[in-house]
Amino acid sequence: MSPRNAFAVDGQTADDQAALTRLSETLDRAIDRLDEARPFAKARHQRPVLDVLGRVIALPGGLGRIRQRAARMDAAGLFSGSDWDQPEVLLPQLVAGTLVSDDPSLRALEAASLARFLAVAEGEARHANLHQEGARHFLTQVLALNLKDLFGAPDEAARALGARHDLKRRVLSHIADHIGLNDVLSVLVSEIWRLLEQRSIQVGVVKDMIAQIAIALSEKGTEPGSTRLGAERLVSALFGPTTASRDDPGLAVYLERISVADESGLSREAMGFARAMHDTGLVSDYHAAFLTWALDYENRPLIPEALGLGTTGLDCWQHYRGLIEKLVRSAVSLQTPQAAYGLALLLDRGILHHAPMVPALERQLSLQLRGAARERIALGFAAGDAPETALLAGVLQVLGQPLGVGQGANPTCQSARAIAMWALIDPDYLLFLVTQVAEFDMLQMQFEGTVINSGDLPAGLAGAGPIDADPVSVLLVAHLDRIYAEMGRLCAGRPGDPHKWINPQFHGWWVSRDCAVAVDVATGQLAGYDDFLRRFFAAYHPAFNGGRPLGHPQPAGIAVTDAQQRFVGWHAIAILRVAEDQAGRMRVYFYNPNNDSGQDWGNGVVVSTSGHGERYGEGSLEFEAFLSRVYLFHDEPLRREEGREIAPELIATVRDQAVASWAADRQGAG
Repeated sequence: MSPRNAFAVDGQTADDQAALTRLSETLDRAIDRLDEARPFAKARHQRPVLDVLGRVIALPGGLGRIRQRAARMDAAGLFSGSDWDQPEVLLPQLVAGTLVSDDPSLRALEAASLARFLAVAEGEARHANLHQEGARHFLTQVLALNLKDLFGAPDEAARALGARHDLKRRVLSHIADHIGLNDVLSVLVSEIWRLLEQRSIQVGVVKDMIAQIAIALSEKGTEPGSTRLGAERLVSALFGPTTASRDDPGLAVYLERISVADESGLSREAMGFARAMHDTGLVSDYHAAFLTWALDYENRPLIPEALGLGTTGLDCWQHYRGLIEKLVRSAVSLQTPQAAYGLALLLDRGILHHAPMVPALERQLSLQLRGAARERIALGFAAGDAPETALLAGVLQVLGQPLGVGQGANPTCQSARAIAMWALIDPDYLLFLVTQVAEFDMLQMQFEGTVINSGDLPAGLAGAGPIDADPVSVLLVAHLDRIYAEMGRLCAGRPGDPHKWINPQFHGWWVSRDCAVAVDVATGQLAGYDDFLRRFFAAYHPAFNGGRPLGHPQPAGIAVTDAQQRFVGWHAIAILRVAEDQAGRMRVYFYNPNNDSGQDWGNGVVVSTSGHGERYGEGSLEFEAFLSRVYLFHDEPLRREEGREIAPELIATVRDQAVASWAADRQGAG
């Protein structure tokens, strides 16, 4: 089937053709009247055009008629006085909402706008502020953002929209007929691989996108090339990563196949699953089913092969096989397949050899959620599983992928950073906190000897807690947020930034006890900024700190800026390490809890997540570029002053970048 025919609308009847011809003539007359109207009268003559457009769009073949008239409508003034009058500033992410608007005129206007983009992209029309490639790119983005509506079955929300959803789908299908899906899939596949390189714990959205790609490949196909290869790799990782699952036969058939497979075949299955999992960070439902089945396979253990364990992981398996099998049985299910990846990475970290971890995980296996804590986990995760299963799966993922913890759409970067750092540095302490909240729905911590109980505190920024996060975060963040806020209240009246006292008490002993801040807390203006920069060089740059590597990650605060260098806000991150990349450039590697570290902060400061020596979950910038966005960091108070003679040109370079961005209006006493 050709791409153009794949999206063909229902065939026109003779009545449809006659009606479309009549309406097209009516539309032509309305456009002529609009064209002849004086500028002050355009608004009055736009309405009849939009009314006819709405009726034309509703008929098979109507969108083609609109595309043919798009340039005329534009020139006549259909978009005058509206946001659509400047196509070069329109945002593709807003198209979907307008196509299902309650206002028929807005729906018609959006459809006409898209027809104009398509006419320009096809070379059928020209526009002074819109070139052909720009129009095509815009439409590609619109399709990429709405693949679900092209291929997916309508959900409850779509069904409730009725005719409006049908209109949206027809418009998108008409665009896809002419633009094709190769460019769309290229954009989508590249974005998915970029996100997967960061190994976030939350992969639900990515899996949904891959499902839409699978449907697209099945229904429409693409031309051979790197795009198709990348797409097929993603699809196969979820729906057919091994020989016995390659045709996506369904779980019942798959289990029948492996039940009669020989030793060699089972080994190939196990290794195939492991290869796909470690290649993408995604776990197929078939993989979860294989692991559960393998628990009862008596001939030989298949779990180590299916998890793709390295030397350290295999050593953990040999010492703690009983515990590991219990974790697989209790945490890996069709609802929680990603727990297998968390478990594999947990074992390869070797943290089971840390004395408290085995009893801590045994305790987690027998843990019973109670009260509001149980309700929160059940609400967010336990579709078909007990809440305890969802929480245990989340624990394995957080311990295996500490840098995959994300804050979601919540102002809780401090709490997300704490969970990630505890999982990385002090995992048994993290499980101690999980147990507290699971059993008592409260958390106790101390601040300089004062006991703080989250159950006695008002809700913080997180409210009742996030719902778009991993199970451990859903359980803990609301409590951590309250405690963090209370620590801030206890610091009220102290000079300087309260993070100097909060961060070591909140995160742990490994946080350096001194704190440098680039701005005056009271005024927000730069204060002693050159000394601040020199101190950072001396603390973290190997050329100026005696070559000392960073022993433990350190909390830091950055001033986030957008691609135009405009200040967005203060944000909590953690400095993980400082090292040279392959090109010999000194880089800072850091953890950002915002779910996607790859960001453009303006003036060439673009955070890298791969290709410059980053490990999974790390973002990185060249040293000076990173420092230009730092406003707070921790340092040892006993550090000697040696090495603080930093070249003035280095300081000037960083200062100039900061003053050109977040510090543009903060130059007070700096």
